[in-house]
Amino acid sequence: MSDVVRDGNAGFTLPRGATGFFAPKDGPLPEVDLRAFRAALHAAAHIAEGTVGEVEERDHPRTFHAASIVDRTGESVILCHAHHPWIAFARERRDWYHREFRSAPPWAHAFTDTGFAVLSGERLLTPLADVDTSVLTRGEWRQVRLYGISTLGGLLFNAWD
Repeated sequence: MSDVVRDGNAGFTLPRGATGFFAPKDGPLPEVDLRAFRAALHAAAHIAEGTVGEVEERDHPRTFHAASIVDRTGESVILCHAHHPWIAFARERRDWYHREFRSAPPWAHAFTDTGFAVLSGERLLTPLADVDTSVLTRGEWRQVRLYGISTLGGLLFNAWD
């Protein structure tokens, strides 16, 4: 995971494919193993003494899979980036996110235990000015400006067309 998320002074370094866009000449983007995500969901639901709700696989142009866990405290929405093993938690299901992230619940370690990186709500609200965006292309920057994206989470969990 050290090549994906670097904490400390460097902040967050975006790898190729973070926005979901790619140039065909560069080859396809990596894909997160959906079976691993589902297994982590079931482990998390077990820890939470809840059940796995609907799992929505990514549908282009969305950059993430979405699922939920329902326990005695209600429904938690879980987002899994389609190209990198990043997990986020949100208040509701949407096609894209800007600032609608929440803190990870106590059972979120089920995802880190299986190789995913859980991104905190605070991390996802990081302004793009504080993120290493050197990998982004001019086309990706056009989309960022067009959609008014200003946070890391908005960049990662989107449905740009």
